[in-house]
Amino acid sequence: MRRAAASKHRDVASREPIDKTIQAYHMIGRLSIDREGILDRVSSDASRLQELGYRQQLRRGLGVFSTFSIGVATVAPVVGLYAIFGLGMNLSGPVWVWLLVLSLVGQVLVAVVYAELASEFPIAGGPYQWVRRLIGPDAGIFTGLIYLVAVSAALATVAFLAAPWFAQLLGLQPSPGGHMLLSFCVLLASLLVNAGGVQVVRVAVNFGIAAEIIASMLIGSMLLVFFRIHDATVLFSSMGAPTSLGAALATLAVCGWAFVGFDASASVAEETTGAGANVPRAILAATAVVGIAVVLVAVAVILATGDLQAVISGSEMDPVTATVVASLGDWSRMPFLAVVAITFFACCISMQAYLGRVIFSLARDGVLPFSRKLASVSEGRKVPLVAMTSMTLIASACLLLGFNEGAVGTMISFGTAGLYITFLLVVAAALYARLSGKWRPEGSLRLGALGTPVNVAALVWLLFETINIAWPRVELAPPNAPVWQVWAAIWVFAVVAALAVIYIGAWRRKNLAAE
Repeated sequence: MRRAAASKHRDVASREPIDKTIQAYHMIGRLSIDREGILDRVSSDASRLQELGYRQQLRRGLGVFSTFSIGVATVAPVVGLYAIFGLGMNLSGPVWVWLLVLSLVGQVLVAVVYAELASEFPIAGGPYQWVRRLIGPDAGIFTGLIYLVAVSAALATVAFLAAPWFAQLLGLQPSPGGHMLLSFCVLLASLLVNAGGVQVVRVAVNFGIAAEIIASMLIGSMLLVFFRIHDATVLFSSMGAPTSLGAALATLAVCGWAFVGFDASASVAEETTGAGANVPRAILAATAVVGIAVVLVAVAVILATGDLQAVISGSEMDPVTATVVASLGDWSRMPFLAVVAITFFACCISMQAYLGRVIFSLARDGVLPFSRKLASVSEGRKVPLVAMTSMTLIASACLLLGFNEGAVGTMISFGTAGLYITFLLVVAAALYARLSGKWRPEGSLRLGALGTPVNVAALVWLLFETINIAWPRVELAPPNAPVWQVWAAIWVFAVVAALAVIYIGAWRRKNLAAE
C-alpha cells in the first residue's frame, strides 16, 4: 500500500510546462534556438526520465557549459591545489608533480566510466541511481548513504576552509567562534543563491569559474612565462625531501584530494537539456580542465618560488600566495585573496546544489525519513529547497567540530576517503553489471570494446587509491595526533557503513510490514 502511494505521489508530481523552459532559454540569452528545437529536446529529456520511472519536476534550463561549470566549481582547482601543494612539497619535494599527474590519469579513467553511466542514466542522484539499477536497491541505498555522508562532510570542510580567506579579505582575526560564524555565513549565503533557482546558480557558478580561470590558468601562465626562477630540471628533484616508497604513497594519497567532484555534473542531469549527451561531455570536460589547471599552477608555482627549501621544510605556510605576491607585487595580495575567496564560495554553492539533488533522489524513492518533505520541489524556482536546507543545517552542525582540531581533522579525512569509496562502489557495480551481461551501454556515449578494459583499469586504480587514502599515516595527521585520529578514515567508515546496513534492514522490514 505504501509503495503504491509513493508511486502515485511521484506520478502525479507536476511536470514543468514547456513554455517555462523556453522562457529560461530566453533569460540566459540563447535566443538563437528555435521553439521547435527546444520542444523536441525537452520532450526527449522528459520522455527518457519517464522511462527511468519519474516525472519531470525540476526545471530544465542548464546547457552543457553550465553543467560543466558546476563540475569545475565543485572540483575547484584553486581550492584543491591550496589543500595539497604544501603537503606535496613537504612529503616529496618538487618531484611530487609527477605523482599529481599519475593521480589525474587514474581519475580520468573513473570519469570516463561515470560519463558512460551518466549517458545511460541521466538522472539526479548519480551514484545512488546507477548502483540501484546495476546491482539492486540495497546496494544502491548503501552507496547513496555513504555518498550523502561523505559529501556532507566535504561541504562542511570547504566552508570551514573558506572562512580564513574571507577573514583575511575583511581584515579580521576571528576567534574559533568567529571562524565558525564565518563558515556558517558562507553556507547560508550559498543556500540563498541556490534558493534562487538554477539560473541564479548558473550565474554565480560561472562567475566563480571566471575567478578560477584568473587564479589558475592566467596567473599560472604568467608565472611560467615572466617570473620563472628555476629551470624544468628541478621538477625531477626531491631537493632533500624523503624519497622512500612510503613518502611517495603518502604524496599520491594527498594528490587524490585534488580530483574529486566531477560527479556533480551528473547530479543536475534532470535540469540539463540534452542530458544524455551533455552531462557526459560536462563530466569529461570538467575533469580535463581541472587536471590541466592544477598541474599547470603546481608546476608554475614550483618554478617561480625563490626559496623552495622553505616550502619543503614547512616554514612557509602559504607558499602559493607567497609566490604570487612576490612575483606580481604587494598590490596583488588583496585581489588574489578576493579571487580565491570567490572560488571557495562557488565551490560551496555547487556542492550544496548537487548534495540537495542527491537527497531529493533518495527521498523521491521513499528511502529517507521525512521523504515526502525532502522530495518536495519549490513552486516558483523548481528546486529541492527543503533538501538543500536540511543538509545545510547538518553541515552547519558539523562545523561545531571545528572547536576541536582532532575532530575537524577526522571530518576532513573521512570526507575524502568517503568520496573515493563511493567511486569504488560505482565502478565495481558497473564492471559487475558489464561482465554479467546485466548492463549493455546504450547511451549516447558508448566505449564499445574499450569499455571493459577502461572499467577494469579504473577499478584497479580505485582499489589502490582508496586503500592508500584511508591508510593510517602519522605524517598526514596533525602533530601529536592521538591514535584514533590517525585511524579516522577507517573507523569512521566502519561506523557509517554499519549504521547504513542497520538502516537498510530497518527500511526493508518497514516496507515489508507496509505490504
